[in-house]
Amino acid sequence: MKKIKWFFFDIGSTLVDERVAYQNRIQRTIANTDINYDDYYQRMVEISKHDQNAYKYIIEEYGLKKAPWNSEDEFVYPEAENCLSELSKHYKIGIIANQELGSEQRLKKLGLLKYIDLVVASAEEGVAKPDLRIFQIAIDRSNCKPEEAVMVGDRIDNDILPAKKIGMKTVWIKQGFGSYAEPKTIEEHPDYIVNSLMEIAELFR
Repeated sequence: MKKIKWFFFDIGSTLVDERVAYQNRIQRTIANTDINYDDYYQRMVEISKHDQNAYKYIIEEYGLKKAPWNSEDEFVYPEAENCLSELSKHYKIGIIANQELGSEQRLKKLGLLKYIDLVVASAEEGVAKPDLRIFQIAIDRSNCKPEEAVMVGDRIDNDILPAKKIGMKTVWIKQGFGSYAEPKTIEEHPDYIVNSLMEIAELFR
């Protein structure tokens, strides 16, 4: 790992805790129906083991309407700032994320942007993970080689698999619904598995 120059992070369920946002979205989704919240949630957990688009799958299964996502319900993980602060002493920090417009402003509001050197987000780029092009954009702009970069994310399908395909090292952080995934192939297995952001800082300090 001596060659590593950049760490790229996903945002949702990686730097930002989405539990409250998901809880509220589910509540809005099942409002005025006879669907039990716990049943819906458990169904999402079960589907997440093999499909990380569980919310979309379930609304189609039940014939429900998609409820809007409220970014105001997202909160920074308590250890996120310390993790980025520690890593930024030794590496450049970037973002590769599927996000709505305004990622830099949200990261600034959350107090994290000061540690971040590059933000590559789907809304601004017009291409989303797992498309390899968004990873290539980040690699090109960071002026580093894929093998000199690490991708940190919560999703096997969107973060780990495509990053490995392009030649990056990978860290799977088991947070959010992504933590229920079960890697099935060699390609889906990350280089490192952690349960918290501070584990990353300790691993690569």
